[in-house]
Amino acid sequence: MKVVGFAGFSGSGKTTLVETLVALFVQRGLRVSVLKHAHHRFEIDHPGKDTWRHRQAGAYEVLAASDSLIALQRRLPQPVELDVPDLLPMLDPSVDWVFVEGFKTARLPKIEIWRASTGRPVCYPQDPLIRAIATDSPGQLPPPAPTHVLDINTPPAVADWLMDNAIAFEYQP
Repeated sequence: MKVVGFAGFSGSGKTTLVETLVALFVQRGLRVSVLKHAHHRFEIDHPGKDTWRHRQAGAYEVLAASDSLIALQRRLPQPVELDVPDLLPMLDPSVDWVFVEGFKTARLPKIEIWRASTGRPVCYPQDPLIRAIATDSPGQLPPPAPTHVLDINTPPAVADWLMDNAIAFEYQP
C-alpha cells in the first residue's frame, strides 16, 4: 500500500483536495482509504441509538454492521494521542492508497497544502518528508521552494504527480 500525508494549517484546503483526489483515484479503479486526524472530541453516534446505549452501558467495543457499511467504536481506557503507525494497521491492508489528512508531524512522505491567503507559514523548511507543495501562490513561497510545486486548483495534475511518484509513497512500517 502507498501512504501519503496531506499537511497544512486549517483553512488551507486539505479536505477539499483529499476529497477530490479520492474521487479521481476511484475513477482510475484504485481503492483508497483515508485516515483523518480529529483535533477535537468528536462523536459519530447519537444519544438514544442502540450503539450509543451500548457504549453508555460500558461496552469496550461496539461494531455496527449492515449489508453495506461497518463502523467500529472502541473505548480508549484513557486519552491517548495515537499516531499514524498505530492507526494504519486498523485499515484494510489491501487498499492501493491511504491518504492521511492532518498528522502534520507524522514520519511519512507528505504533500504540504499552503495558501498565502491564510497568513500561515509554510512547513517544508522544517520537514524533510515534504515531497511537494500544493499551492495557489507559488510566487509567494519562501526560498528554497520544494522541488515539486503543484497547483492546488488542478487536482488531476496532483493525482498524476502522485501516480508518477508512487514508489516514493510505498509504506514501510
